[in-house]
Amino acid sequence: MRTYRLRTTALAAATAGLALALTACGGSDSAGGPTANPAATKSADKQVSTGTVAPSGEGASAAPSAGKVTGTGTATPAKAGSGGKNKGDTTGDSYAYTHPCSARDLTVKVTSPTGAPATVRVITVTNNGSTSCGLDYFPTVGFSAKGGTLGLQATAPGGLGGAPAYPVHPGATAYAAVDLNPSGGNGPVADEVNVLADKEHMPNADGVSLQLAKPGTVANPKVGLYRTNTRDALSAF
Repeated sequence: MRTYRLRTTALAAATAGLALALTACGGSDSAGGPTANPAATKSADKQVSTGTVAPSGEGASAAPSAGKVTGTGTATPAKAGSGGKNKGDTTGDSYAYTHPCSARDLTVKVTSPTGAPATVRVITVTNNGSTSCGLDYFPTVGFSAKGGTLGLQATAPGGLGGAPAYPVHPGATAYAAVDLNPSGGNGPVADEVNVLADKEHMPNADGVSLQLAKPGTVANPKVGLYRTNTRDALSAF
């Protein structure tokens, strides 16, 4: 486990800019293709069991989908892998710390894990590149309904400090849980989640809009930090 340095500025920027950028919408938890193209296709999600490491939709598989973003969450990210000590090593943590992930190398999906509360989804971000790359500690997450942004963003944990980024090795997947309505309060119903994998280094145009198979009420949403598997991501709550 590692702790992370304070991100006050990043959180403020995420809260202000993301709601304006997230516009696209749809209606079922689905997978997002490489985020470089916000207009990617959408498709329904499937169920995934907790603890899986391979990228998956809400189940064994899920098709790509596109979008935009906003958000924040809590917990301490688990160790993503061993750091590369050799200067020529491009697949370790050290390389990732100085090389932010590029949206064109990522696949973003949203799942509804079996056994998780009905209000919880898990976002997965897979590195399809040949080198390690670094993500912000958590994805930025917002919500839409019938094609329009709801102006709501998931909140992330505060007081982060430590490593300069969350490292994702080639072929590896980062997982972050999102609770749409942790307190069971009243709020608008969202049919889409808008995700930006790394607000710290990516423009809002690199976000993806992922349809929710089961629309849900959104009230005081929260997002957890990136972890190495679904089980650990869910433990953030």
